[in-house]
Amino acid sequence: MEKFFNAVKPGSREARLAAEIDPARLPRHVAIIMDGNGRWAQRRHLPRVAGHRAGVRPVRETIEASAQLGIGWLTLYAFSLENWKRPRAEVDTLWHLLRHSLNKELPELKRNGVRMQVIGRIDELPEEVQRDLDCAMLDTAANSGLQLTIALNYGGRAEIVDAVNALRNSKLPITEENISANLYTAGMPDPDLLIRTSGEVRVSNFLLWQIAYSEIWVTEKMWPDFRPLDLLHAILDYQKRERRYGGLGEPDSAEAPVPAVAVRS
Repeated sequence: MEKFFNAVKPGSREARLAAEIDPARLPRHVAIIMDGNGRWAQRRHLPRVAGHRAGVRPVRETIEASAQLGIGWLTLYAFSLENWKRPRAEVDTLWHLLRHSLNKELPELKRNGVRMQVIGRIDELPEEVQRDLDCAMLDTAANSGLQLTIALNYGGRAEIVDAVNALRNSKLPITEENISANLYTAGMPDPDLLIRTSGEVRVSNFLLWQIAYSEIWVTEKMWPDFRPLDLLHAILDYQKRERRYGGLGEPDSAEAPVPAVAVRS
């Protein structure tokens, strides 16, 4: 976490909040459902694409803060299989923003030691998008810091279907271990913390297998308004949880159980 303290102003809200975090109990893997871009724009009487453009900044800041804090894995839900139902102009703008952001942010990703990968049915994306993604993954492949995973053309049910079909083709038995080994996220730890913006309390077909025991934190903020301060709040709330994985907690604990979902403003 030393890098984070070096990057923020001493005495700032971010510095004071980060000082409350136990670095030994950071979530290894944080997953985020980045929701609310369109509604953010509509509330300001702007076109929906303005919300997507405004959503680039929190992506950059969240990646940077996660790398500085020492989080190992960060997975961002960027485009679902269902998002193809949106107007063609909006979808085309999303691909343009993605390509522009990749080219602009790649040097900073490399400087921060971020390794990037993409999960989803990538072969269905526009060819030029696939090329830029391949270049970004190749350019960051040797990095050993934060593992950044972007979920594109992704669906949790589709991922499980693809894993089961791969098992059938390999003729391996269908077990939990073999399914996990054939998911897009094979080799990654399951998310410890799932964050959702915009106040919606649902998982929206995201990492359905992997979030079985994830702690969920929801904020009313739309994604364009999400800042590193919100990430710190989520981590602090996560560190107050007692993770039992279906078992019993400490027998002498007198504290009331913490709800599975905490809503923050």
